[in-house]
Amino acid sequence: MNAPAPSPPPLPPRAPALSPEQTLRRLFLTLFLRGRGVRGLKKEKAPKSVGSKLATTLVLYAVLGCMALVFLGQPVFALSVYLHAMTLMFVGMFVASSSGEVLFNKEEADILMHRPVAPRSLLWAKISVLVQVSLWLACAFNLAGLIAGIFARDGGWLFPVAHLFSTVLEALFCTSCVVLIYQLCLRWFGRERLDGLMTTAQVLMTIGVVFAGQVVPQVMTRMRGKFELSHDIWWVWLLPPAWFAGIDDAIAGGGSTTARVLAGVGMLVTVLVVWTAFGKLANDYGAGLQMLNETSGATRQRRVGRRWLDRLVHLPPLSWWLRDSVSRATFLLVAAYLVRDRDVKLRVYPGLAPMLVMPFIFLLQGRSGVADSFGVAFAGTYLGMVPLMGIGLLQYSQQWQAADIFRVAPLPGPAPLNRGLRRAVLVMLTVPVLILYASVAWLFGGNISNMALLLPGLIAIPVYMIIPCLKGEAVPLSQPADEAKSAGRGVRMIGFLVASMTLTAVTVWAWSTGWFHWLLIGESVVVAALYPFLRSIAARAQWTPID
Repeated sequence: MNAPAPSPPPLPPRAPALSPEQTLRRLFLTLFLRGRGVRGLKKEKAPKSVGSKLATTLVLYAVLGCMALVFLGQPVFALSVYLHAMTLMFVGMFVASSSGEVLFNKEEADILMHRPVAPRSLLWAKISVLVQVSLWLACAFNLAGLIAGIFARDGGWLFPVAHLFSTVLEALFCTSCVVLIYQLCLRWFGRERLDGLMTTAQVLMTIGVVFAGQVVPQVMTRMRGKFELSHDIWWVWLLPPAWFAGIDDAIAGGGSTTARVLAGVGMLVTVLVVWTAFGKLANDYGAGLQMLNETSGATRQRRVGRRWLDRLVHLPPLSWWLRDSVSRATFLLVAAYLVRDRDVKLRVYPGLAPMLVMPFIFLLQGRSGVADSFGVAFAGTYLGMVPLMGIGLLQYSQQWQAADIFRVAPLPGPAPLNRGLRRAVLVMLTVPVLILYASVAWLFGGNISNMALLLPGLIAIPVYMIIPCLKGEAVPLSQPADEAKSAGRGVRMIGFLVASMTLTAVTVWAWSTGWFHWLLIGESVVVAALYPFLRSIAARAQWTPID
């Protein structure tokens, strides 16, 4: 009689299935870490955490955060206001520039909108990734501040705990404000006006957080470092950094009655905004996402816009400048995307908004003498950064696969596309900003002769614009959107600020010592010699490998 067959070994216990919310969070975190394009993606080299993805950016944020060490010996409230103001600026810039791509992506809507996913679950999954990345950036920037708070005048070992708690609340508040603005636009306005309103709201949000981050250093200068709660500066109570600094001061600082009031206001406003954005209006997100991705017929307004662009390129001086058919077609393509495409508008205009804020702060501050000259000169030198940033932002699009047609077209390389992109950025972005800067400088500067201080920045624009095209990478709308790149935009803005400050200092020195005309002559000679050389390099650039 045959022996009975041995029973198979018991199967290992299965891991509990992930809930839909956990699956969505893991999905969107993976998209953030690996990007939305598959070209050149290698699984073994893909980052496994936000820290590994943003290692360089986090190190730079930590270095910038060392500025908080100058507050050693100051009160907790003064240190906390500075830390929260700068954190609000950096986190707000990241959330404002990334939220449009994260919340309203057409590719994922084609898949998720047909599945039984609750709008609230989808919204929370996306926002959790934004908050997680925001906390990584905030913690890196506040690392030195946590140490400085221990040695503050009224600080102690409780400060790191209090400040981490208030920083988490600030990240939730900032993210919720952006989502709330979007949802109010979705509820109150129709589809035809929604794209423009969302772009405007996002630009205003970006400008607001940058202004909030710059007001505090100006107040610190006026108060000569003695920045304490008093009735003389009551308007500071209206600023979000003061609310969250009140939490730090109430827990780990002096614990005054005013600090407790500010802490209560901060927590109450945060809870109210979070509840409204993710509870009361969460159901509007699904309907709004479906509405934004519906295809609508061509309207008369869009046809008129198309005729306007066609007429523009056939009129002097653009007709003389765009004789090459490829450059002219690229100019029209980029201009059309800047005017109509929601994805591009939500990326480009909020990304350029901080570039507008910094010069305006100096222009509006200057009233006479050196301050006036410095503001106008800084606006001129910072103007050169606008095309540099614009060219970088216009390389990304949700329709990036369509750019493969450029490679199969009978083109010797990307040079004609680069030329069309540069000229579109110059006409559509740089010239309007120049007119805006000049108008503000003329209205608030008080001296028309100071307009000459804009010239050093204008002379350098051709070199700034050719730099991104040297390796043939500045092909419009050819790269998949990557939210991780927007996390380092604050660091790039600081780099632009340092470079602009350097050229501004040289310009103001030459203006005050009578060497200004020699500066213009020398800069013109350098640019006239350097630009043809760089242009020849850009003209010989080849296509970058796809993989």
